[in-house]
Amino acid sequence: MSCPVVSVVAKSGTGKTTLLEKLIDEMKRRGYRVGAIKHDAHSFEIDHEGKDSWRLTHAGADTTVITSPEQTAIIRKNRPEPTLDETADAFFGDVDIILTEGFKRSNRPKIEVHRKERSPTLLCRGEEHDPTLFAVASDEPLEIDVPFFDINDAVGICNLIESRFLK
Repeated sequence: MSCPVVSVVAKSGTGKTTLLEKLIDEMKRRGYRVGAIKHDAHSFEIDHEGKDSWRLTHAGADTTVITSPEQTAIIRKNRPEPTLDETADAFFGDVDIILTEGFKRSNRPKIEVHRKERSPTLLCRGEEHDPTLFAVASDEPLEIDVPFFDINDAVGICNLIESRFLK
């Protein structure tokens, strides 16, 4: 893999997407090319019934590509689901860093988002100790063995990501 991958993990409804939006915005402001991967533990449908691309996929195409001057989308049947590394290698050769949402079981470096009203414990420092955790972003101060950031401190978190993975 040619570029670093950093995963933002948390329990559902904690603010992973919100933090990632801020991190992507800050990384772009600093001039980096950023890729994003969202893991969905459930099945999802990106295409819409009746559209030509949906019809081609449902006719049996294993891969369907939709392209326009502005963007390209790939719909590929997974058998089995590719790993995070396989996905990164296949689609992200043109970025400086990949930020992911989810992939809490991967071996990639992780930032955990925590909200006190959502859970009293951390995923990566709860029942199991995840050695890939390298930072926590929370809405309450925590005594933790990794750098701690306020949940809204995208600049500070980007400084850490930049110093560890991009310099």
